[in-house]
Amino acid sequence: MRVANSNVFEMTKSNLGKISEALTNANRAIVTGKKMSNLSDDPVNLTQALRIKSSLDNLEQMGRHINMGNNWLTASESALTHVQDLISNARALSVQMATATTGTAERASAAENVQGLMEEIISLANTEVNGRYIFAGSKTDTAPFDQSGTYNGDNNPFTIKISRETTVETGSDGDAVFGTIFTTFTDLVNDLRNDNVGGIQDALSKLENHFNQISNKISEVGAKRLRMEIKEQIYQDLDLEGRERLSGIEDTDMAEAIIDLEETQLIYQAALASSSKIMKLTLVDYV
Repeated sequence: MRVANSNVFEMTKSNLGKISEALTNANRAIVTGKKMSNLSDDPVNLTQALRIKSSLDNLEQMGRHINMGNNWLTASESALTHVQDLISNARALSVQMATATTGTAERASAAENVQGLMEEIISLANTEVNGRYIFAGSKTDTAPFDQSGTYNGDNNPFTIKISRETTVETGSDGDAVFGTIFTTFTDLVNDLRNDNVGGIQDALSKLENHFNQISNKISEVGAKRLRMEIKEQIYQDLDLEGRERLSGIEDTDMAEAIIDLEETQLIYQAALASSSKIMKLTLVDYV
């Protein structure tokens, strides 16, 4: 009988150990709010959870890119709108100065006004977002224009990734946007100072072309912003869906977990009572 009693004793200890482990897991699921803590808990679901987390990390990164891109595009649209207003002001002033009855002193004063408008446009062309120049091409750490309107950037617009395969130009080649505008303004200032009525009249059509050119650029920026907003909404939906799937795999159903804990506690208490009797019997047999 001693061998049989020894087996019963070991089996009882093993069963108590398993029930104790189940009780520990049930408590941990409630305390941590997670179903799994180790790969061994559920290898299939844990592997799936890791894949979802990787996908969520990628969505978060793309979200940061889009947020930065939106900031750049918003700043571009604002700067270009102000530039358009300044071009309009220069054209209105030029209309007044293009008549033969306007005097030299008036044109000299207008020249200073136009020079001031050009300096404001240069300032807008050097717009920064978080310390990076948005009209400098890819040389975003360099102010694109000096005070004379000379371009110091490059011709490669700054881009961001909004998916694994897709990039969007959120910066601009400043020379393509502003270069000829500064030439027109510089010539207009000189024509006003020199009383060159013909030159002032020629500037009117050029300023109108620049106004339209900036309008087209603003429309282009607006279209990119719309595209980014759509992409951002798609990513937000995917993020929500992914987090819901992850929650379904990882998170504890509290109502179910509490019931499971109570059941496991009852089983454990019953097992303890039963084991106590068995152990007493086996100990007596050993005496």
